[in-house]
Amino acid sequence: MKFSLKLIACLLFVMGANMTRADEGMWIPSLLKKYKIEDLKKAGFKLTAEDVYNVNQACLKDAVVGLGSESRPFRHFCTGEIVSGKGLLITNHHCGYRAIQSHSSIEHDYLKDGFWAMNQAEELPNEGITASFLIRIDDVTSEMMKGIVPDMDKKKISEILKKNKAEIIKKAQKGTHYKANVKAFFSGNQYFLSVYEIYKDVRLVGAPPSAIGKFGGDTDNWMWPRHTGDFSMFRIYADKNNMPASYSKDNVPLKPKRFFEISLDGVNENDFTMVFGYPGTTTEYLTSYAIEQKMNSNNPHKIKIRTKRLNIMGAGMDSSQKIRIQYSAKYAGVANAWKKWQGEIKGLKRIKALEKKEKLEQRFREWAKTRKEYDGILDELKGLYASNRDLSLAIDYIWEAGLRGCEILNFSKSFMVLAKAKEEEIPQIVKGLKAKTSKFFKDFDLEVDKNLFEATILMYSDNLEGKYQPQAILDLVSKNKNKFGKYTDKLYEKSIFTSEEKVNSFLNSYKKSSAKKVLNDPIYKIYDAFYKFYRKDLGLKSLQTEMRIDELQKKYMAGLMEMDSDKIFYPDANSTFRFHYGKVKGFKARNAVYYDYYTSLDGIIEKDNPEIFDYDVPQKLKELYASKDYGRYANEKGEMPVCFAATNHTTGGNSGSPILNAEGQLIGVNFDRAWEGVMSDLMYDPSICRNVCLDIRYVLFVVDKFAGAGYLLDEMKLVSKKK
Repeated sequence: MKFSLKLIACLLFVMGANMTRADEGMWIPSLLKKYKIEDLKKAGFKLTAEDVYNVNQACLKDAVVGLGSESRPFRHFCTGEIVSGKGLLITNHHCGYRAIQSHSSIEHDYLKDGFWAMNQAEELPNEGITASFLIRIDDVTSEMMKGIVPDMDKKKISEILKKNKAEIIKKAQKGTHYKANVKAFFSGNQYFLSVYEIYKDVRLVGAPPSAIGKFGGDTDNWMWPRHTGDFSMFRIYADKNNMPASYSKDNVPLKPKRFFEISLDGVNENDFTMVFGYPGTTTEYLTSYAIEQKMNSNNPHKIKIRTKRLNIMGAGMDSSQKIRIQYSAKYAGVANAWKKWQGEIKGLKRIKALEKKEKLEQRFREWAKTRKEYDGILDELKGLYASNRDLSLAIDYIWEAGLRGCEILNFSKSFMVLAKAKEEEIPQIVKGLKAKTSKFFKDFDLEVDKNLFEATILMYSDNLEGKYQPQAILDLVSKNKNKFGKYTDKLYEKSIFTSEEKVNSFLNSYKKSSAKKVLNDPIYKIYDAFYKFYRKDLGLKSLQTEMRIDELQKKYMAGLMEMDSDKIFYPDANSTFRFHYGKVKGFKARNAVYYDYYTSLDGIIEKDNPEIFDYDVPQKLKELYASKDYGRYANEKGEMPVCFAATNHTTGGNSGSPILNAEGQLIGVNFDRAWEGVMSDLMYDPSICRNVCLDIRYVLFVVDKFAGAGYLLDEMKLVSKKK
């Protein structure tokens, strides 16, 4: 740990260095006052550091929400923002998609038709969703390092870090209802504590129809120009003392510490923008060896597998309205990364990422020759990535085409708990499994799943050497390859897990002795073969290499910061609270193609095509366009703005993040990135990396003019400098 202690001193210097590129970076708000406020002011920001982050009084951070789940409260899947004194929250339509789908049926298709509660009594509860407010974030590196000395055994270091983390969290939570977590920054060279207040009663207030909220569908996903009204609205509820509480009809709307004012003035090119949120994962400091493996091995194969899965799900969705509802969220989830990976490869090639990484690494090698602790790091990393290449690909296949290729395998694993249960535990477990079964089969189609199973198992078999496959799968495919469709039909017929009726019949008569039916079920046995092979063979073989890679990456990160001590470094995203800033700006997408910085309702009408589901514009929206009934939401040209592009460095988890102007007022909602620049998770380039933002005026227009839910705007504080 010698290098980590040295890094702390270096880090303090680096964080104070002048920023060379305002657009790039995901910054820690607690460091704003000490290191970043002057840079923000130069970029156009008009508030103080205390207006952004303050632990003693209400500030802008208190209007930002991390959306998570009760099972994973610190892994925020999206961000939201509070826009009223009654806990009203705006996030993306795709962030609320599963919640909207869960309330949908053929009779009440809220995905297709939209949903609007016209009073609080009509708002719909959503089990499991949490809303987290950051109370504070503190540097706890010294506390985490307490007891660690140079050359200490790795296992001992791990034990001390675990112990210190538990003590820090316990101390932070003591005497409060808050929840705390500690996460590593800079590859484990620094640690920060985040303390949250977490609310559990989050209710759906409204969502536009998918023809607005998902306009352009997966075709336009990750693209610019964009015309998607990607928003949904929720409300956070608390008990009568404004404290977090599980859902209850007696709960009341949250009284937040702070909510955002909403600007009606819109944006112009080069305007200052600021984003708050919970970016998920970035890896900006990887070596060229890691980047090359992603570009040429892992990503291309994952794209191929998901293409097959999407084709099968899409065919099912086209055949039936019921299947379309059942698989809409699943399809979108699979397609999201599928399309991103394709753009990532293109972007990395375009900016010559490998060449840039190799140039940096050559400079590092020269610098490290006289520094024993860093000399040879890159050569060892190169060898480790080469030795782990095939194994890494096999692990991707076992997850993408094996364990997650179809749904029924994963569903069957849920019943393993019965085999381990004590007699007295069985009734409660059975009750829980019945609830899970009901939820699972609500969004399940047997034929779609059978087609997925057949296709992905064969892809798994065809694309990996035998040594990377479980013997049971090798035997299964060898025996049935020429009649795999018939084999699949028979497999699903024999299994107890392929219909709600069969599962409930099994659970209703379950006894301790029935456990063997789970263990001997043909579907479960396939899942078990994959999982055990992953754990005992692939996972264990890869773990030691991955741990060594992590250890060397940590050293490499420390070395980079020492080598370039006059350069600004920001920590990779890790689902903790960050701020980002940049400006509204168009970009050159490719030769002779330049994209403007904003889009309007004119573009939606241009794309209108009733024959294509993703571009079927609602009739009422067409009527509003024809009459130009835009109210106070139009821009100075009389257009209805829809989206704008900006240079803020965002990633997954920033979906739903508030976009603020220089006065800290809400001007938009972050929802995507431009495809040309999605490689920003690995390497940011200011010429093409753009975050895609929904103009808040379009949100207000849809709520007011389209949905007729203008009463919601009465809760908000709308402001304008214009007369």
